[in-house]
Order: sequence, then structure tokens, then C-alpha cells
Amino acid sequence: MVSKKIVWFKDLTKNDISIAGGKGANLGEMSHVGLPVPPGFCITAQAYFEYINKTGVKAKIMELLSKVDVEDSNNLNEVSKRVKETIISSPMPQDLMDDITDAYRELCKMEGEEVYVAVRSSATAEDLPEASFAGQQETFLDVQGESELIKAVRKCWASLFTPRAIFYREKKGFSHEKVGLSAIVQKMVRSEVSGVMFTVDPTGRTDDLIIEAGYGLGEAIVSGTVTPDTYVIDKQNLEIKSKKISKQERMIVRSEKSMGTTFKEVAPDKKNAQKLPDSKIKELARLGKIVEQHYGFPQDIEWALEEGKLYIVQSRAVTTLGLKEKHKEKNELKGKVIAEGIPASPGIGKGHVEIVHGPEDLYKVKKGDVLVTVMTNPDMVPAMTKAAAIVTDEGGMTSHAAIVSREMGVPCVVGTDKITEIVKDGDNITVDGTNGLVYEGLLEVKQQKVSIEEQFKDLPKTKTKVYMNLGVPDLAEKYAKYPVDGIGLLREEFTIATYVKEHPLKLIEEGRGEVFVEKLVEGIEKVAKAFYPRPVVLRLSDFKTDEYRELEGGEKYEIAEANPMIGWRGCSRYYHPNYKRAFLLEVEAIKRVRQKYENVWVMLPFVRTVDEVKKVEKIFEEQGLKRGPTFKLWLMAEIPSNALIAEEFAEHCDGFSIGSNDLTQLVLGVDRNSDTLGKMGLFNERNLAVKKAIEMIIKGAHAKGKTVSICGQAPSNYPDFTEFLVRNGINSISVNPDAVAKTRRVVAEMERKLGIQPE
Repeated sequence: MVSKKIVWFKDLTKNDISIAGGKGANLGEMSHVGLPVPPGFCITAQAYFEYINKTGVKAKIMELLSKVDVEDSNNLNEVSKRVKETIISSPMPQDLMDDITDAYRELCKMEGEEVYVAVRSSATAEDLPEASFAGQQETFLDVQGESELIKAVRKCWASLFTPRAIFYREKKGFSHEKVGLSAIVQKMVRSEVSGVMFTVDPTGRTDDLIIEAGYGLGEAIVSGTVTPDTYVIDKQNLEIKSKKISKQERMIVRSEKSMGTTFKEVAPDKKNAQKLPDSKIKELARLGKIVEQHYGFPQDIEWALEEGKLYIVQSRAVTTLGLKEKHKEKNELKGKVIAEGIPASPGIGKGHVEIVHGPEDLYKVKKGDVLVTVMTNPDMVPAMTKAAAIVTDEGGMTSHAAIVSREMGVPCVVGTDKITEIVKDGDNITVDGTNGLVYEGLLEVKQQKVSIEEQFKDLPKTKTKVYMNLGVPDLAEKYAKYPVDGIGLLREEFTIATYVKEHPLKLIEEGRGEVFVEKLVEGIEKVAKAFYPRPVVLRLSDFKTDEYRELEGGEKYEIAEANPMIGWRGCSRYYHPNYKRAFLLEVEAIKRVRQKYENVWVMLPFVRTVDEVKKVEKIFEEQGLKRGPTFKLWLMAEIPSNALIAEEFAEHCDGFSIGSNDLTQLVLGVDRNSDTLGKMGLFNERNLAVKKAIEMIIKGAHAKGKTVSICGQAPSNYPDFTEFLVRNGINSISVNPDAVAKTRRVVAEMERKLGIQPE
């Protein structure tokens, strides 16, 4: 019998990420569907956690990690080395070793021989929609025999703490303590040809399917060691639209002399040949469509061809869709092209060249440099984050350099062949990641605007409204052309800082209060007019006292607070005798705007108690603004009290807009502006407690028939968070302009899964 620490693919589904990680869960899911997945089993994340807890390894790991500085490459590498040594050298409990070897024997029995296996890492936080963990943990190929398998599993666990993995978790806010690892043990496919398939073009086009193919095992392509063939297939009719055949000098194969793999020279007559026949290209594309249709989301698939049979060895959601929306303008550069490669990450970057040959050169890369290398090693991630652009000799669209660059939004060109020989340190170059070109010198970027219609072509309709966050009124006319249902957050303090610039009490004291009103009207009207008749939700002033002090004359009227973030701000100012007269100017400005544009609603920020809502609501009524069919009063739900007694607050408003930034700060007790706590991953909008608070707000509001929106940063950054909101019935989501299309697509996909019909 095999224990619960071991689970076979056939017993797993895509919902088992917590025990089998992303790779394991998806291999199980695809096995259920009947896709050609090589057999295997998972050593669960629970087995890993039990190992580090029972052996005392966990305490040693956390002690070492407490001293890591991910910005210091030497420190990061040293800490990583010591953590991995701790795991590899600590004894594995005998019962766990027995479970692993028993499972391996069963796999051998199924195959009728002592099989070679691949041991692959499957972290329990990897392959999520909001983050790609590409290349961070290690894979061990062609492992045979029980003792070698145990060694490989140890190394697999240790690879959870490679420098690149530690760095990435720190930057993405994942807790090292909570991220586990399932070791995947899968029958090895002796691939003559292998590669990667995207069921959409990851740099933008959704009607194309991309296949990359190379001789030998797929590790050469994923790692960027070779430049693969690239085939573009029409997703509708599976016709091959284009082929780029790349010369391949060497390939990765099983070592004949020892365990593992080695490089072998490709036969002369095959070096320049097409790697995958047309018939197999179309067959593979059909499989890709099946996988995407099953998951309901574009997929990044690893595949292999052995003796004429295609296998799917991994699939995960494409994590970088939507990034091209930041580069929606066609760039026409004029200059000398010195290299051409594969456009891996869109955009244009320029700067001084720094060539990185190895870890010893990483210190050279400063912010704004162009990182040039033969192929990016995942350990280069800290330097990659500083680069204005990245160019490599080798690699394809699915190499580590390409995936990470797309996620970071750094322009990248891969597979240029000889860029490291063409340029030298200190040269100035311009990198066009959209078209795969490298130019001599620092070129002037001329941009040709693309129509709004082209930018947002074929966006799906949704029942859940998609609003936009807006700070600067001068941008209203531009953004009014975007396919949004209105403005979910217009920050009034931006208008004050931009148009007024003086403290309102100073203006009142000088008899110039009308100036404050007129400037507010000017800014608010720009947005109301541009978006009419779509609603514009105006959040009333939410300066903190230290920010008010920065306005001209502010020091005279503002107290000095030790913690302005939870001090005299938001609603508590509006009815206070020291500030009410200034608030009345805001109300007057709203009245004047609404005489022309009744699409302006108001939102009260930082409402601590129900009594505060009543007091402010009374002020509005006294000034002739009463809640009704055209005048809506929303509350910014950003304080735990808003969640705990949501129904009571709902009695005195027309809707809520969740401010996930402050809500996270106050639920978790984490200063949202603290770099230290941020690096520790403690500020996390997706924390269970924060999500519980959001669920309470939605449930409480709906119980009273009130609408719920959200305008915090989380939906703009994390598609999985957007899915969580739709699943819980949120009425609208307000995001940053560059996230509009991405959010609309994620919402539509989630509604489709839930059977919600668009309006």
C-alpha cells in the first residue's frame, strides 16, 4: 500500500495544488481528460512539510533566510547555498523513504522494467495566474534506481531555495515558510523532438497558436540553451501560417556513461532541417486546443515526441497575457539594425550595454543598463529587474529570459545568435522587444498611435461592470474612449493638489474660498463631461495631515501626528468644527457640477463608525444634496469595522467600494508604505483574513440590496483576485487604465465558468 504522502496522477485533479503543486495537479487533471500524459506519482507537499518539521530543518532554514538581502547577490547566493546544504545533508525519515521506493517499484512493475524517471519540482504557490515561477526550481532527468531517486528528491526539495526562487518569492510577497514543494516522479520520455506550445501568442495576438520545437529533451529550449524552430498556427483552422527554422548544433540526450543527461552534436544533415513534420505540428495544435478548452484559459504546454507519439508533459496557465496592452503604440524606429532575434517581451528600451558572462558580472548591471548575455541564467533575475532591456544570443519565446522579461514588463529580444560578439561594454543600443530588433545608438522613439478600436478589439461583454480608477482630470478625455462602464474612483485630492495647491482653510481665511470651489469644479467637470452619462464616483478628499501640511499654508492648520495613516483623515474631518467650513466648499463644488452633470456620485473615505456616516449624510442634506435615484452616496470600505457591521453601514448608503490597500493594512496590521514589511511578504491583499473581510462586506451589502465595487490595487495586479471577486458576486471592479482589457477578459472567463450571462 502506498501512503497518503504519495499520490498517483490518476488520483489528482487541478484542484489539488495544495498537495501536488501546479505541475502535479495539472498532470493529474490531464490524465483524467485522457490526454497522452506519461504515468507517474507525486510526493506530496505534506510529505515535504512533515520532513522539515520533524527533522528540525525548518527552524534552520528560517534562521538562515532571516539574514538574506536579495539585493546583494553575494549574500543571496551564500544564504541559498547554506539552506540547500542543510536540506540535502539532513536525514530523510525511513518511513518516507520506504513510501517513495514502494511507489517507484509499482511504477516499474506497471512498465515492465526498471524505468528511467524525471524528478520535477512542483511548488504549491507556482503556476498561479498572477505569477510565473519559470525555471526557479530544478528538474532531474533520466534518474534510475531507488537510491538515485531518493538523492534526486532531496535535491528537488533543496531547489525550493535557489537564489532565483528566494529572490522571486521576496519580490512577489510569497512567504518562504508557507510555500511547499511536491516532487513529481514521472516516466521519462525519450524525446527525439520536444518543445513548448502557447495556445495564444504571449506577446499579444490571441488568434494564433505558437509551437517551439528542438531536437532532444525539452530542457534545452526551456533553459534557453538552444534557439528552437517557431511555428505559428491559425487557431481556428489549424493551418500553419509561418515557420522560422533555426539551426541547431547540439541537443540534450540521456548520458550513456552516467545518470542524467549530456549534450550531443546534432547530425550534419539535420542541423538546418525542420524539427517537427507538418502533420505533427497540426496534431499537436489540436491537442493544445483540447487542453485550452478544458481549462477555459490559454495554456503554456510542454510536449515531447517519442517514436512517432506525442506526449503532454506539463501545462499551466499563460501568466503574462495583457502585458502588451502597455505597449499599444506601434513604434517606428529609424537607425542601423545590428542584430535581429525573437521578440520575446514587447516595448522599447535603450541604454549602455553591460555584458554578463556569469554571476561574477552581475554587479556591473545598474538601473537603466541593457543586459546582454549568451543566455540568461535564472540567477540573473536580480540584475534583470534593473535593466532597461535584455538581449541574448540564444533562447526562444518560452525561455526563462522571455517569460520573466514579459512578466516584469522589460523589453527583451532573444535568439540573436551573436549579440555578445557584436557589442561591447559601454556601447549605446536601442532594443525593440516588439519586433525583435537591436539598433546601434540611443534612438529617438517615434510613436504612431493605434486606434482605441484596435486596442480593445473583440473584448467580451460582462455582467460585472468594469470601471476605471482616475487621478488626473486632464487625462479624462483620453480615457473616456476606453471600454469601461464609468469611473469607479476619481480621487479628489489629486484635483486639489493639481488645480488648487493651497490649503482650503488658508483660502477661506484670505477670503478666497471661491477659488477653491472653482478649481474643484473645473477638475471634476472635465471628468464628468468626458464620461457622461456613465457614472463618475468621486471620492471626497482623503489627504492625511502630513499631506495637507504639504499644501501651501498647510502647516498653520494641520496638527503633527505620529501616525497620519490612521489619524485625522477622511470622514472624521468633514464634521469636525476645525475643518467643516472647508468641507462645505467641497459640497458646494459638487452641487455646481451636478447642475450640469448628474452622473457624479460621491464616496466617503475612511468611515470609522455608522454615526460618522449619519453626520456627513446630514451635512449633504442640509446643503440640498439628498440621496435618491440620481445622487448616490457610497462608502469606501477599507476599515475592519466596515466589514464587521456591513449591514448597519448599508442602511445609510447606496453602495460600497472596497479599498483593498487600506483594508489589507488594517486587517493585517501592516504599514502599506513599509518597504521592510513589503519585502517580507506581509502586505498581501490575497491573505485569507483580508478575503474573509471582503466576503463579509459583499454579503452584508447584498443583504440590504446595496451594490459593491472595489477600487484598490489588487484587481489591477492579480487576475486570481479578480476571479475571487466575481465568484463572490461583486457588482463592479475598478482598475487602472492599463488593466482594463485584461480585467474584462478575466471577468468574462470567470462568468462563463459560473454560468453568468453578460448583460
